[in-house]
Amino acid sequence: MKHRIVVLGAGYTGAVAAGRLAKRLHPDDTEITVVNADPDFVERVRMHQLATGQDPERRPLSEIYAGTGVTLRLARVTAVDADRRTVVLADEHGTDEIAYDTLVYALGSTAADHGVPGVAEHAYDIAGRPSALRLRDRLDQLAAGGTVLVVGGGLTGIEAVTEIAEARPDLDVAIAARGGLGDWLNEKAQQHLRRVCDRLGITVHEHADIARVEATAAVTADARVIPAEVTVWTTGFAVHPIAAATTLTVAATGQIIVDASMRSVSHPEVYAVGDAGLAEGPGGKPLRMSCASGIPMAWQAADAIAARLAGREKFPKAPLRYFNQCISLGRRDGIIQYVTADDRARPSLLTGRLAARYKEVVCKGAAWGVAHPVLYPVRRRRIAATRTETVATMS
Repeated sequence: MKHRIVVLGAGYTGAVAAGRLAKRLHPDDTEITVVNADPDFVERVRMHQLATGQDPERRPLSEIYAGTGVTLRLARVTAVDADRRTVVLADEHGTDEIAYDTLVYALGSTAADHGVPGVAEHAYDIAGRPSALRLRDRLDQLAAGGTVLVVGGGLTGIEAVTEIAEARPDLDVAIAARGGLGDWLNEKAQQHLRRVCDRLGITVHEHADIARVEATAAVTADARVIPAEVTVWTTGFAVHPIAAATTLTVAATGQIIVDASMRSVSHPEVYAVGDAGLAEGPGGKPLRMSCASGIPMAWQAADAIAARLAGREKFPKAPLRYFNQCISLGRRDGIIQYVTADDRARPSLLTGRLAARYKEVVCKGAAWGVAHPVLYPVRRRRIAATRTETVATMS
């Protein structure tokens, strides 16, 4: 019988892992199934563009995996039984259960409200396509002079606020950062960011800890009231709760704890990649939730799975480190902050139009890699044993 590999989620990490497995393993020995709720691959790094009226290229997963041997199953994952090695799915026809021999868990994350009152009722986020489209509709309803507040001074918040301000110069746009705006960047990058905010007319509220969101304002912990007809919440991500409800060993964040090959420390037939996995990076620091972390994690997991199924314990080591942080500041400006392996800012950087072009090349390259999973001639390895024997070896 064929070895059944199930990949949960087809964002950057799940889609890359599935494609790489299809390149590495012979279809006569394996069945690779990708489960995803959306029929298209969603470029999450472009959700701030989608929210401001731009339409990223549509990439149907059925076309991406055509001819690769990968089976696409459109459904939501509702539960995982890591001991029975089954996954419960739901679609328009009802619920179903599928079994796996190897599981790649890549369900990603969603916006985290951190329990702040009013966020669920009044705020918008750009963690996915549906929420970005809701924000897009709301922004379209705002008349000139309308107030927009982006809460969160990280990469997502900075990209969102500059994109909105550039697309809608008629609005009163602001950003609230818990610390200093871009304070993890080097001094030159911070200066450039402030110049861009000034040019775009963005009001910056630093050291502003938002304690409550209301229908037309946000209130800080020190009782400052910031007007906001639209509040955009970008204060971080939270993983889906499915893994925490299983017997898998997870961190306090709900992420599955994995070893250097992205393999669960408690269930060796399960691999977790992207935001769903807690992996150690350079200096013992956990890899941050990002595309820059997720794609190398997917490479590592796929190569490790292929090697182990082929009877090899040695496998290539993916570069689980950082090189730069690419920040778009609207469509015509940006910052490329070069960083150390453990993600600390270095003195060197790029800014302006060149940085914007650099970021666009990175985004297009990531999407191209997903859309062409088995473009190059490869050697597809045969697995070393039958399904039962292989699972016993992997355990």
